[in-house]
Amino acid sequence: MNLVDHELCPERALRHIRYEERPIRDRSGQLIEGLHQVWLWLDNERQLNSYTTEAVKDMILGIRRASCDRRAVVVVLTGAGDKSFCTGGNTAEYATYYAQRPLEYLQYMRLFNDMVTSLLLCDKPVVCRVNGMRIGGGQEIGMACDFTLAGDHARFGQAGPVHGSAPDGGATDFLHLYTGVAKAAESLVLCESWSAHKAMRLGVVNDVAPVYRTRSGSFTANPFVVTDRVLDDYGRIVHGEWKTGDAKAAAAGVAAECTVDLSRLDLLVDQLATKLLHTFPDCTRKTLESLRKKKLEHWFQNSETSRSWLALNMNTEASAGFSAFHFGDRGEREIDFVALRRRLADGARFDEALVREVLPASANRARDEAPR
Repeated sequence: MNLVDHELCPERALRHIRYEERPIRDRSGQLIEGLHQVWLWLDNERQLNSYTTEAVKDMILGIRRASCDRRAVVVVLTGAGDKSFCTGGNTAEYATYYAQRPLEYLQYMRLFNDMVTSLLLCDKPVVCRVNGMRIGGGQEIGMACDFTLAGDHARFGQAGPVHGSAPDGGATDFLHLYTGVAKAAESLVLCESWSAHKAMRLGVVNDVAPVYRTRSGSFTANPFVVTDRVLDDYGRIVHGEWKTGDAKAAAAGVAAECTVDLSRLDLLVDQLATKLLHTFPDCTRKTLESLRKKKLEHWFQNSETSRSWLALNMNTEASAGFSAFHFGDRGEREIDFVALRRRLADGARFDEALVREVLPASANRARDEAPR
């Protein structure tokens, strides 16, 4: 029977992401013919899988293609390599093109919003496979997914208020639904990353797989994280927190002797796909649609006004923050916040002179040399 093709652009090749059909297994481990998983890969490993404008376009079409795929059981959203799932928007593009071009950024945010909405409306269950950092916009598209499985080397968090933006691409809409308001405020404003173990403890992650493989071939827990459930001097649970001081230095030595192996993470994804295979497809879709309403309620209430504000912000704080991050030397990727606050308190205009005043010297030099 010739079935109707419901894709928007079936002839378009997806050049800026990877679209892959992967096998799916039954409960006995046997491969199933005629059904599969769809994996969508952010494929910009060199820039930590940050999404460019063209990648966002391809992702929208890729999600729609997978949603229309009658033989797809599940969609898996992930990133290339083993260091990053996604660190959000491409800061090179932000700093060199979108900064101080609010109308252009408004159009970009239309695409970004459509990407998030596509995930929330996908007809298939969507799993986020976190193969490294899930930061900024990466955290936002990850939370638009239904399930999250992570390697225990992953980091979760935001970057907005430290780097010149607000996490209004979904994080302010979704994170409190996972963690509650108090922990959401902590993450959204302070931008301190959570380990995968802490993210699971707070309800952001469904399951965590070890990825550090020792020379003997065995897996070991992330050496940088406190993985036993202990209490600190104040009686607080330390499980999932990052190690500091001498413990962190010792962890670096352990990690240097290990390789990163994502096979256990892939096994978790395959196991979840098998569980989803053995559910009624319509009942599963309706269940997820009902659950997603909580996210969609916040998203549709806020996403358009957030888009407009984020565009206007490209004329002020984003112009400074993204320039510092992109052009600054390592260790000099933040503006001088004290100087900024003092100058604004004095009534200074937020203009190019003020941006130059608060940028690190290395950022000003590199910015002067870059084509704009």
